[in-house]
Amino acid sequence: MKQLKTILIGILSIFLLAACSVTTSGDEQLSTLEKAKKEGKIVVGFAGEKPYAYEDENGKLTGEAVEVARAIFKEMGIEKMEGKLTKFSSLIPGLKAGKFDVITAGMYITPDRCKQVDFAEPDYSIGEALAVRKGNPKNIHSYKDIAANPDTKIAVMNGAIEIEYLKAAGVKESQMEVVTDIPSNITSLESNRVDAITMTGPTLTAALDTANAKNIKVVDDFTQPSVDGKSVRGYGAAAFKKGDKEIVKAYNDELNKMKESGELLDILSKFGFTESELPGDVTTAELCK
Repeated sequence: MKQLKTILIGILSIFLLAACSVTTSGDEQLSTLEKAKKEGKIVVGFAGEKPYAYEDENGKLTGEAVEVARAIFKEMGIEKMEGKLTKFSSLIPGLKAGKFDVITAGMYITPDRCKQVDFAEPDYSIGEALAVRKGNPKNIHSYKDIAANPDTKIAVMNGAIEIEYLKAAGVKESQMEVVTDIPSNITSLESNRVDAITMTGPTLTAALDTANAKNIKVVDDFTQPSVDGKSVRGYGAAAFKKGDKEIVKAYNDELNKMKESGELLDILSKFGFTESELPGDVTTAELCK
């Protein structure tokens, strides 16, 4: 009996020692905002998509989403923003897995995504665009034109909202070539594997300029897609882990100041956005419904 008691005391001692050896920094109890302020750093995941997030000729990470986030976090007292470029489809999984504290760049607010992350208020609004080979041989001016011709194919990026827009227009999955990035999107059109490519307006313009794609042309009279009879327009925002209310509020407070002062438009305009791309009075709560 004494031997059993000795063993139990020994086991209890081991547990107590283990408990005392847990990191006493307290970081595991800190909120995302508290931890970022304490460390003076926040990790942000960006989709590599020009003009939202990309590396310039000097290797510096920049873009609309990058500079907006950088300015906001600085005002929040977080001096260092560690930006990490990743594929668009990896943003939400990476946020959930703890690889990032925040994600942004071309991330539209949608009801489905609102179930997975907590969005800040939108910082821009944008429409869709379509590009075809010069001369527009298939005479494509809308997503419905693609749906009407089963032989027509379109390339679209994996995880992009355009996939849902295409489906709503009646485009079959067999007509879509889902690619991993923008260069693959353009290559698929240049190599005649598809008849059109689609993405947001500023992204498409920037992508064609970068690729020097002389045989591809943006469809000027493209009809914006609609879902349930309503013309769609994307509203982009930064996204945080579910329940991260404190940092979302702090982020929104600084974003609202930038909207009122005109600083937001100043940043957007450096990347080809205009006043018409401002989000206006549209709120995240409305977009999440």
